[in-house]
Amino acid sequence: MSIVVVSGTGTEIGKTVVTAAVAAAAVAAGRTVAVLKPAQTGLAPGERGDADEVVRLSGAKTAAELARYPEPLAPGTAARRAGMPQVGAERAAEAARALAAEHDLVLVEGAGGLLVRFDDDGGTLADAARLLGAPVLVVAPAGLGTLNSTALTAEALRARGIEQLGVVVGSWPAEPDLAARCNLADLPEAAGAPLLGAVPEGSGALDPAAFRAAATGWLAPALGGTWDADAFGRAAGA
Repeated sequence: MSIVVVSGTGTEIGKTVVTAAVAAAAVAAGRTVAVLKPAQTGLAPGERGDADEVVRLSGAKTAAELARYPEPLAPGTAARRAGMPQVGAERAAEAARALAAEHDLVLVEGAGGLLVRFDDDGGTLADAARLLGAPVLVVAPAGLGTLNSTALTAEALRARGIEQLGVVVGSWPAEPDLAARCNLADLPEAAGAPLLGAVPEGSGALDPAAFRAAATGWLAPALGGTWDADAFGRAAGA
């Protein structure tokens, strides 16, 4: 896989940190990695964006943004309100292909969920993935409500003929409740795809060296790590 699209089932669920973990595992394996954020919202010029944060944590080679909008809204809405050009799915796909020509792996991180609109034409991250023929890694929260949003995301991917790599829990709690523990078994069923990791909550606050040293332990072999879903579930009391 030279391009992987990373989507959440919603916002603020650990998508950037999961992207950083996947990047760190690839870097540890000797691959050159670029991170593309087609549309960054909610930040002013000069502030560190999601792609920059992935590079800081993981040691990836390149961070790229196509547009940045000041308000923390869906990209299409944020661009329209700011009077700035919108980023369509076609432009995102073109940028990913260009990066793939110079890197072993390109991680395309979306904004929010799979069907959040990039532009007034209705373009989404799913459209970019379809244009690229790239698989999608879904990041989901651990607790109550995640099964529905994960199933809906998986259904949207299947309807568009897009491959789903699997699901990673974006922020695994230090003290998981009953719902979180049960979801370790139920998430693969909801997604129709394997559970490929669980990133501990607060991992984004780690020193980059500590983050890189731990990242492979959070991810399954399919993502370059050593994490085992069955062993993790037993340890969590699932």
